[in-house]
Amino acid sequence: MLLPILLAAASVAAPQVAPSANDLAAALQAKYAAVTDFSASFVHRYRGGVLKKEALERGTVLIKKPGRMRWTYESPEPKVFVADGRRIYAYIPEDRQVIISEVPPADEAATPALFLTGKGHLTRDFAVSIPDVADPTPNTYTLKFTPRRREAEYDWMVLVVDRTTLQIRTLVTVDAQGGQSTFVFSNIRQNTGIPDSQFRFAVPRGVDVVTRTP
Repeated sequence: MLLPILLAAASVAAPQVAPSANDLAAALQAKYAAVTDFSASFVHRYRGGVLKKEALERGTVLIKKPGRMRWTYESPEPKVFVADGRRIYAYIPEDRQVIISEVPPADEAATPALFLTGKGHLTRDFAVSIPDVADPTPNTYTLKFTPRRREAEYDWMVLVVDRTTLQIRTLVTVDAQGGQSTFVFSNIRQNTGIPDSQFRFAVPRGVDVVTRTP
C-alpha cells in the first residue's frame, strides 16, 4: 500500500512544466486571431528617456479588425489617436495639430499593439523569450518580444498575460534612450460588436495638419 501512496504524492508535488516561449507566443497569436474587437480601460506610465521625464495617463482603447484602433486619453490632458484601417490620426487639442500617417502593411506591422488589429504576427515578426522577472504578477506568463527588423519607436516589448485565458494584462515597450512605456489594462471586453463609426476621425476646424509619408 505504501508504494502507490508515495507515487501519488510525488505526482501531486511535481511542478508543472511551463510552456516554451515560442509555444506561448503561438497560442497568444492564435487567441487574438479569433478576436474581432477589443475594448479596455488603461493606465499608461512613461519613465526615463533622455530627459528623464515621468508621466502617468489614463484612458480607454477600442480595437477592431481589420487595422482599426482608437486610443482616447482622458487625463491629465485629452489626446486622441485613431487608426481607420488606412491612416493613423494623432490629435492633441492643446497643440491644435493633427498628424496623419499611413498604417503600415501587414508584413511590416511590428508595432506593439497592431497585432490586435490583425496586422503583423507575433511569431513571424519577433524573436520570443521568457525574461527573468524579479517580482512576477501572480497567475501570469511574461514574454519578451524583440523585433526581427529594427524599429524606430522601440527596441523590445514585454507582454504579461493571464495564465488561464491569455488575456493581455500589461504591455511594456523600451526604446533606445532607455524610456519605458507601460500600459496596464482593465475592464477588458472582446467581440462585442464595436461599430465602425468609432474609428472615423474628422479633422477639427482651425488646426494644423501634418501629413507624414513613409
